[in-house]
Amino acid sequence: MLRGEGSVRSEAAVTASGPDGAAGDGTGIERSTCWWRITQRMRRLTFPPALALVLALAVLLTACSGGVVDQVRGSDGPSVTPTLPTGSAIDPLDTSADPVVLVVEAVRPAVVNVTTDALRDTGVGLQPDQGVGTGFVVRSDGVIVTNCHVVEGASRITVITVPPEQARHEARVIGGDCDADLAVLKIDAEDLPTVPLGSSADLQLGQRVVALGYALALEGGPSVTTGIVSALDRTIQAQDPNFEGGTRTYTDVIQTDAAINPGNSGGPLVDLSGRVIGINTAGAGQAENIGFAIAIDAAKPVIDRAIENPSAPVAYLGVVTQDVDPGLALQFNLPVEEGAYVVEVTPDGPAEAAGIAGGHVIVGFDGEDVTASDQLGELIRDREPGDRVEVVVVVPGGDRETHVVELGVRPGIVP
Repeated sequence: MLRGEGSVRSEAAVTASGPDGAAGDGTGIERSTCWWRITQRMRRLTFPPALALVLALAVLLTACSGGVVDQVRGSDGPSVTPTLPTGSAIDPLDTSADPVVLVVEAVRPAVVNVTTDALRDTGVGLQPDQGVGTGFVVRSDGVIVTNCHVVEGASRITVITVPPEQARHEARVIGGDCDADLAVLKIDAEDLPTVPLGSSADLQLGQRVVALGYALALEGGPSVTTGIVSALDRTIQAQDPNFEGGTRTYTDVIQTDAAINPGNSGGPLVDLSGRVIGINTAGAGQAENIGFAIAIDAAKPVIDRAIENPSAPVAYLGVVTQDVDPGLALQFNLPVEEGAYVVEVTPDGPAEAAGIAGGHVIVGFDGEDVTASDQLGELIRDREPGDRVEVVVVVPGGDRETHVVELGVRPGIVP
């Protein structure tokens, strides 16, 4: 039952000064006052003990929380905005101890970008084409391993080292095995960072691995992905329009869930010791988290042969030609009936630099008459890179021109 005004005023006075008459301007005193008021009111009512306890707690939470909010708002003064906590709830991660970080720091400087220029048959004629892949340095004087399909048919191969000390180098193939999709390149360089070759013989399912490569030709250095060894000794088929039949078959390959995207081809798959245990080759386009790498133990003999017995540099003119016959002469209204018709020239290649262009017919090379494309190829291979030779061409209209060409080095795989 409620009492008269005198009791209400008495409670108000207690609220202002507290049960002991102290000033109620402190947080602890305000909360004590709140509890005292509630207990005094609850004494006036009669409930079973359990229900009384529940009601007391509910009233306490409602009434006292309101008092705290009022205090924060500061009804008689300026509002006070609570501050956010600073620092971290947990200690910061020590990334220097992460094994993946350590592996990337050790391997990344030896991973290079491999770009190619080529002329591809599109079905409506030859068209300039550019390709991007990855390689890794295995010897400090510029020996690099990559996939054959990365450099196959290239008229120019360029190797770009990792930033910040980024440099561009012209490369050539010194060996490889296209059936196994392996190529070994050489650039003129010294003191390059290298990555050691490990062994794929003792790999275990579930073992952690790291893949590095220039995925999607993104700038700024190689991308890093991690995963595990998902399966061993797989046999797969992958589409390759430049390979006989349009499909390559790989045997004894490593399957991993580390992402291997276009541009990763030829890059290293390494263990947590930073050793190459596979060469990234293909991703499964119809599935996620499935990639494949050539086991390094299968690649080692090819790499060793190329290093021990590198292919000698081969002279290079930089033209794509076809035989002149009566039908071609009639089609293009050529003034000659034999020779090597220039379909395309390699951009910035030796022939283009000397003034030879598509539509010309090569009829003489270094003092020899040229009657067919195969014969021209044999004459070029008989020379050495750096030789200067005279090339006689017939231009549209029938005039003959003589161009002095300094032969270059053939970059692609020698048949």
